[in-house]
Amino acid sequence: MSRMLLPTATPRETWAATRAEFARLPGLTAAAVVLLVGASATGLVAPWVLGRLVDDVIAGAGTGQVLGRVAVIAAAAIVGGLLTAAGAAVFARLGETVLARLRERVVDRALHLPSATLERTGTGDLVARTGDDVAVVANAITGGGPMFVGALLSIVLTAAGLFALDWRLGLAGLAAAPGYALSLRWYLPRSMPFYVRERVASSERAQAMAGALQGAATVRAYRREREQTALIDQRSRVTRDLALDVFTLYTRFSSRINMSELIGLSAVLIAGFLLVDNGMATVGAATSAALYFHRLFNPIGLLLMEADVVLQAGASLSRLVGVASLPVPVEKTITPHTSGRLTVRVAKHSYSDGPVVLSGVTLTLEPGERVALVGASGAGKTTLAAIAAGIIEPSDGSVELGGVPLKDLGEHATRRRIALISQEVHVFAGPLADDLRLARPGATDAELAAALERTGATWARSLPDGLATHVGEGGHQLTAAQAQQLALARLVLAGPEVAVLDEATAEAGSSGARDLERAAAAATEGRTTLIVAHRLTQAAAADRILVLDDGRVVEEGSHAELLAAGGRYATLWSAWRTS
Repeated sequence: MSRMLLPTATPRETWAATRAEFARLPGLTAAAVVLLVGASATGLVAPWVLGRLVDDVIAGAGTGQVLGRVAVIAAAAIVGGLLTAAGAAVFARLGETVLARLRERVVDRALHLPSATLERTGTGDLVARTGDDVAVVANAITGGGPMFVGALLSIVLTAAGLFALDWRLGLAGLAAAPGYALSLRWYLPRSMPFYVRERVASSERAQAMAGALQGAATVRAYRREREQTALIDQRSRVTRDLALDVFTLYTRFSSRINMSELIGLSAVLIAGFLLVDNGMATVGAATSAALYFHRLFNPIGLLLMEADVVLQAGASLSRLVGVASLPVPVEKTITPHTSGRLTVRVAKHSYSDGPVVLSGVTLTLEPGERVALVGASGAGKTTLAAIAAGIIEPSDGSVELGGVPLKDLGEHATRRRIALISQEVHVFAGPLADDLRLARPGATDAELAAALERTGATWARSLPDGLATHVGEGGHQLTAAQAQQLALARLVLAGPEVAVLDEATAEAGSSGARDLERAAAAATEGRTTLIVAHRLTQAAAADRILVLDDGRVVEEGSHAELLAAGGRYATLWSAWRTS
């Protein structure tokens, strides 16, 4: 199955979404702008006063006047420092607030993504966006962001000050503008795609690492460590090579900017000399102009140094906005006509352009019926179960609950009515009661305890703090069988009409398999149930059995009927009993 990536916003969409978030905080935004503009404006004081000081010295001014000029420069430096610190703090608070809101929207949209979409995208892309991309944007906001904005304001205000000093000197300084513009025009279109590709490569690397870590036991069992390491290494090399390409591009951009600075400063100095020589400007004015233009070097250099951070943040922000801008799912109110009747028709199903996995499968589960799927590994059992649960949409086919197609029923309604439990169960970190209430938020402690008892989770009685005991990461660790019982207890609390168990007892091992099978039977009693049978004893207890082979149903009937037929199921049962 080929992976697809979640959407990435265009630059225009990213800017519009960011601007809308800042508009929600008008007071904080205005304060940040005023402070940063004030800090940049105070930087204009020193060059101007130094120019006046030069003229004063030439005119033979006294010590007092000189010291007065120095005091003004010192005061401007102090005020500028205070405004810079305050502006950075307010800007960081503003940016962090906007990022927090954006992150909440990303998580909200991610949690509401259709199951089929999550199945296709995998966890790597989503983890990279909510983790790496958020970290990149946060670093830009708290680190280089205020400096970048301050540098940009300094450039604008300094250029304005240069023209205010003498328009002819300002025009001379504009000699550098074509070089700057051409450099930016050359750099930006080339660099932005690199940063986007770098973030995508980071997602691919995260996906490879997540898959290897989540399946570590399987990787070790099949001795695939070298192949998994090679995959991670290959994707890491792609990320590294992209970073080197960006650095090479950045170095060439810097050389173009340095050349523009040389041209601009030379033009200002030559113009200043000619104006002073012809009595059209004072030495102090020429000095201030040169200092103003020289003052542009640091902000421009800072823009260069922070360009990587800002562009990476822009690429990451576009990935966050891409998810945050996904449409809010509309809750549908269609109610199935017949509770619990599930009909699955799969004319053909394949993953993207891969081989056909299922073909010509029709399955109807009547309300309260238990149907088991059996077959060799790779026969298509898990795929059929995922289609029945609405996790995967068939390439050519449909799934109906009570006569209503699942796509018309809607994702949320489908999840309320159909529950899928696989052998991979996640135990959420926190109190056991909170973990159970994920299925029914308003459940009482008595109802939680009853659900655990129904699934045979007697171990919960001996927990040190009962239902308040912290489980999961950093808390009481549950065994694989206990985690499955917890998942079955959630199923009891959720009360869906249809339950799909995909080898939900596989993790118990031979010693606890029967206990877990009894727990699964108790949890699904009275419910329409489809079981991918890990153990044939589960199939034997079902009302009906479907035998899959190479994506097709080759046998169907009860346990007794299939044994009497002497076909594929009978062979599997004989081999099972012998083993």
